[in-house]
Amino acid sequence: MRHIVNNIHAHMPYHLLARHLERILEEKLNLEIYFHHYALQNLDKTRCIEMAKRLTDAGLKITFHAPFMDLRPGALDEKIRRASVDRMKEAFSLARYFNPIKIVCHPCFDERYYVFGEDLWLESSVKTWKELIPLAEKYKTVIALENTYEQNPDMLRRLFDTLSSESICFCFDAGHFNVFSYEPLNVWLKTLGKYLGHLHLHDNFGQSDEHLPVGKGTFPFEELFAALKKMRFSPTMTLEAHNPENLWKSIRNIDRLGLFYL
Repeated sequence: MRHIVNNIHAHMPYHLLARHLERILEEKLNLEIYFHHYALQNLDKTRCIEMAKRLTDAGLKITFHAPFMDLRPGALDEKIRRASVDRMKEAFSLARYFNPIKIVCHPCFDERYYVFGEDLWLESSVKTWKELIPLAEKYKTVIALENTYEQNPDMLRRLFDTLSSESICFCFDAGHFNVFSYEPLNVWLKTLGKYLGHLHLHDNFGQSDEHLPVGKGTFPFEELFAALKKMRFSPTMTLEAHNPENLWKSIRNIDRLGLFYL
């Protein structure tokens, strides 16, 4: 299973990093570090830099997950949008120490919320990412915008087309798709495939965002990996397990299903 571990990132909330650091180094786990707003507002900068050095000195590959709780990057209210940008910038500023390959962010389009406000949301969202793209370029990373509540890929496609930047890619979240999408997987891949750069892999039964191990729910992982092979795409990927047991279950299931070889 070493080849799988070498080619995935493990979800790791920053506030748990110190507790698990020795095991991470021992297992040589690449990480996607999630900076919750609690972590950012209580950050010990010296300790953060020390842990970053240990990870990078070990040659581990890092991605970030920016904060998203309560944030509205496409908010029509400029004060809310501004606060969202400023909070995400706090996570971006740490990229200089960890050298993340990608920084995952939630664009947060929800048609149930932005009723008849799609164009206004798009205008506000473009302002946000155009402000953050120069930071991504500065730190030699790529912003990966993740589907969350989107029922179809259309608004995300409009956003990517408008931004048209090599510093922005699409993060396809399998679990969110399985719960919230009204369109099948092939439509998402056809619509957003040209922008696909990162995957979030976890499973559920289509009713709630359970974050089960890969292969323990109803998401069609075989279809996804077969499509990626056909498209000749090799995106970075994160196993979004919420505990160590489910992380290793996902790795074993990926190996058992032969997903990396489809």
